Amino acid sequence: MGHAFESSDEVELADVTPEQVWEAIATGPGLDSWFMGGNEVEPGTAVRQAFGGYEPSHPVTAWEPGKRLAYGGDQAPDGRFIAYEFLIEGRDRGSTVLRMVTSGFLPGDDWADEFEAMGVGGEMFRWTLVTYLRHFTGRTARPVTAFGPPVDDWPATWTGLGRRLGLDRAPRTGDEVTLDGVPGTVYFANSQTAGVRTSDAMYRFFRGRPGGLVAMHHVFAGDDRDERAWADWLTDLS
Repeated sequence: MGHAFESSDEVELADVTPEQVWEAIATGPGLDSWFMGGNEVEPGTAVRQAFGGYEPSHPVTAWEPGKRLAYGGDQAPDGRFIAYEFLIEGRDRGSTVLRMVTSGFLPGDDWADEFEAMGVGGEMFRWTLVTYLRHFTGRTARPVTAFGPPVDDWPATWTGLGRRLGLDRAPRTGDEVTLDGVPGTVYFANSQTAGVRTSDAMYRFFRGRPGGLVAMHHVFAGDDRDERAWADWLTDLS
């Protein structure tokens, strides 16, 4: 058995041009500023990533600057694959509509947990891109990835994260918070992720599969902490 999937989202971005969207999704510095890990784009050929020892190279299958980008879809021996597509449409008065499509196939009888994790993680990635385009367009971030220790009690871990943000519970979308003395807003949260936007960074926290809490941050200025420092920060939550 296995499971084929496809999900899509569409958002209208006021005061964002198709060229700005293209820069965010089709260049290495653009992807570094909202996606995950380090990224390199060979125009029209491949999108390469480096994340936690995983270094995939996705072939580009559609390259229409300012209009359409698609990459991925190459199958592993067990049939697994994932593909991404971005459709860009300029509108009147300087707005842009962006449609994001993710599709793929998960092999095996135990696909359900992985599919759930991909779904909630995908929501966070999409909202991070939207947040980047609405608040940080034109700026380039330094990606920071760190891994916390194994977690036995996830509700307690999310509550602990909330306390570090000045809350008495797990973070929720729209919460006004303080992260290490810096004011911010929870721009998106769901059952397995939370993202905080400050004036100079987007701090993201993911439930790792299967391990512990994973930080996937994007720092534009003002925070020089490295992966080791953030790993210690995550450990302090346990």
